[in-house]
Amino acid sequence: MRNSPHELMLFAAGFGSRMQPLTADLPKPLISVAGQSLLDRTLELAKAGGISKIVVNTHYLGHKIRDHLKDKPVNVVHETKILDTGGGLKNARSHFEGPVIFTSNGDAIWSGPNPFEVLAQHWQDDCEALLLCAPVDQVQGRAAPSDFSVAGCGTVTRGGDWVYLGVQIIKLDAVESIATEAFSLNLVWDQLIARGTLRAAAYTGQWCDIGRPENIALGAEILDRPHV
Repeated sequence: MRNSPHELMLFAAGFGSRMQPLTADLPKPLISVAGQSLLDRTLELAKAGGISKIVVNTHYLGHKIRDHLKDKPVNVVHETKILDTGGGLKNARSHFEGPVIFTSNGDAIWSGPNPFEVLAQHWQDDCEALLLCAPVDQVQGRAAPSDFSVAGCGTVTRGGDWVYLGVQIIKLDAVESIATEAFSLNLVWDQLIARGTLRAAAYTGQWCDIGRPENIALGAEILDRPHV
């Protein structure tokens, strides 16, 4: 572990279309699983993982997220239009002090090691981004096709049976080469793959994607299981 970051960009701007009708009047990060919102669960993990500064971006029903966070020590950046993950990160760059940060989606349930601690333990300065991943047959709420292949040294390529779990460490300079205002981090990752600087760390705990209403029960079930 070298120079692991202490700042987090938490993505909370999306429409949550796959979660309809639950997101008709509630942003997805505020949906509850086992009595606690997805957003609060992620914030708790971040704090426990040693993160001291958090920036949350908003767009869809952003006022509800802002009101929910009004008494919490986070910075809220509202986007007047959807910028996607890469554009959202680039738009918020001035809010960060260091050159390397965590990013996280806010739509998953975790049981086991703290995902931020796992990434921090594996971070090395010779890569530009480090993704937390797991084989598709070890996660809930996701089915093939998967996202990546991961070599024994951690190098990432497209295709294969590994799933990105929504948390990474990334050097902020990596988003600067994309000239468009709104873009996905997938464009950045493709550039890093071409340079051989995209790596992955394996998550050994349990993870569930809360991307659809029926997955809420799956997430609650994972929280009830003892972690081995």
